[in-house]
Amino acid sequence: MCEMSQENNNPGVKKLPVAEAIGTVLAHDITEIRPGEFKGRAFRKGHIIREEDVARLRCLGKEHLYVLNIADDEMHEDDAAYALANALIGEGVKIKGEPKEGKINIIACTSGLLMIKKDALLAFNMLGDVMCATLRSNTLVKEGQTVAGTRAIPLIVKKDMVRTAVRIGEDAQGIIAVKRMRKPRAGIVITGNEVYYGRVKDAFSTVMHDKIKAD
Repeated sequence: MCEMSQENNNPGVKKLPVAEAIGTVLAHDITEIRPGEFKGRAFRKGHIIREEDVARLRCLGKEHLYVLNIADDEMHEDDAAYALANALIGEGVKIKGEPKEGKINIIACTSGLLMIKKDALLAFNMLGDVMCATLRSNTLVKEGQTVAGTRAIPLIVKKDMVRTAVRIGEDAQGIIAVKRMRKPRAGIVITGNEVYYGRVKDAFSTVMHDKIKAD
């Protein structure tokens, strides 16, 4: 058994018999289901169909596939997402995993203060066929936390659009960054005769110690 997404209305997508799809780019994930054994992705969207794939695809019940017709001046959404993310990242952030449906996440490499170059981000998002959403600038974030996501909006995007978006990120030397915060030394002075003479047991220093340690 297998599952398939519905046909995309994008003019770059066409339907072909499996045997005629060799060398084309798969426009959808194909899921394989073996009851009680396995359920997962057999073929990933963006996979280039090979001759040896034909027999397996037919075993999965496929006689036709939806494939991409990508022109020389176009890019697949997942390839575009990698290019966009690499241009967006600055100090203290990195790409997480692989794109999914053209979207890829950016996470903090370290705990610290998230810094967003807002003017550059606005210019990036105003281009039209690409986007990036981030947490608010000057937010405290933890290592491994997702701080942004970027994607190419159409399934197939013009290379010129991606180049322009990449140039904005590169000119800004990274739009998204996390700055590690310096941890200052701290001391606590507990005052009061009742504490000094032992009439009252101090409980405040433990509370303050835990707060400082947590930060």
